[in-house]
Amino acid sequence: MWLSDFQIVLSDRVIESGALRIEDGLIAEISETPVANADIVGNGLLLLPGMIDMHGDMIEREIEPRPGVRMPMDMGLRDLDMKLATAGITTAYASLSFAPGSTYGHMRSYDFTSALIRAVVAARPNLLIDHRVHARFEVTFPAALSVVKELVGEGSVDLVSLCDHTPGQGQYRDLDLQAANISRNKGISPEAAMEQLQQRIRDRKETAGDMTETLRAITQYCAMHGVPVASHDDDTVEKVTLMDQLGANISEFPVTLEAAEEAHRRGMLNAMGAPNALRGQSYSGNLSARDAHAAGILDLLAADYHPSAMLPAVLVLAQTDPDGLAGAARLTSRNPARALGLEDRGEIRVGLRADLAVASRTGVGQVHATFSRGRIVHADGTLDVSAVGRRHEHVIRMS
Repeated sequence: MWLSDFQIVLSDRVIESGALRIEDGLIAEISETPVANADIVGNGLLLLPGMIDMHGDMIEREIEPRPGVRMPMDMGLRDLDMKLATAGITTAYASLSFAPGSTYGHMRSYDFTSALIRAVVAARPNLLIDHRVHARFEVTFPAALSVVKELVGEGSVDLVSLCDHTPGQGQYRDLDLQAANISRNKGISPEAAMEQLQQRIRDRKETAGDMTETLRAITQYCAMHGVPVASHDDDTVEKVTLMDQLGANISEFPVTLEAAEEAHRRGMLNAMGAPNALRGQSYSGNLSARDAHAAGILDLLAADYHPSAMLPAVLVLAQTDPDGLAGAARLTSRNPARALGLEDRGEIRVGLRADLAVASRTGVGQVHATFSRGRIVHADGTLDVSAVGRRHEHVIRMS
């Protein structure tokens, strides 16, 4: 199948009007000029590598759209699958947490999260795009090591991140602000809320030594099984140093410029949210993804909580990226593929999976079609794909 007359976004440049041939789900040929009698004609639309999202928090909201209103897991997965395909995402890591004490603790228990992880794995063959599992562990979760061994050992987890949401550090450095939020949400006095935070800080300090050894055991086990590890919400040089020494290769959502710079210096990859990059600021007042990009230390963009922000964020950063659109697109394709050990995708290159997104710069940017391993999994009617259907019918008749 030939796709012709597209602006093809390679990893280092853009072919202004080229063509691409797909065969058996792979990119078989790339032409620097349009070809005749193509199956799909782009009329100058962008053809980008399918986007790889290493961190998506959306599945919990699909399963429980309102507090206490639970929907079937398979329905939530199906709905999220379609949303991701519509956003041009072809590989998605569902970010699922083990953090019973968090705001969504009822959905982040061992039983629920383990069941959801296994549901994602079981549903993979029937979904439109490639779904993987990103398991997030609070460092204060007492069963973290045993759960890692269980789920990583059975092959259900593809990425592990280590999170510390202890008050007074990370993204919760402002104790007064956090106490005010707890007071408002739980209907308790500011003084009672502050005492809760102080108790959590005391508990964290008492177990600091044992926790470091647990983290070391987790990262070593993941390394044995080829599962990459990310450190979450790095805020100091000291924390980045520790996580690098333990074996983390990704600094996920660094809180400060100093932490991001240290991660970059150490060879870790900095991942930040596409909504942050699109808006130009973090919703919680932390490091701006645009500032990290301007400093040359932003490596990956993740959907975080809003997959539709991925393409618009790429287009925004392309305006200032030294390599233009090719450089900005690497943040959602080649760079995450390399960070996550996905050698068969991440670029428009002969021999790789035909994971592709057709897009335009209309408005904030729009995805018009998505290909997952050469199969059209989303099309909004902009492209005429009727020739593909006729070709498919012909192959069936011939076989």
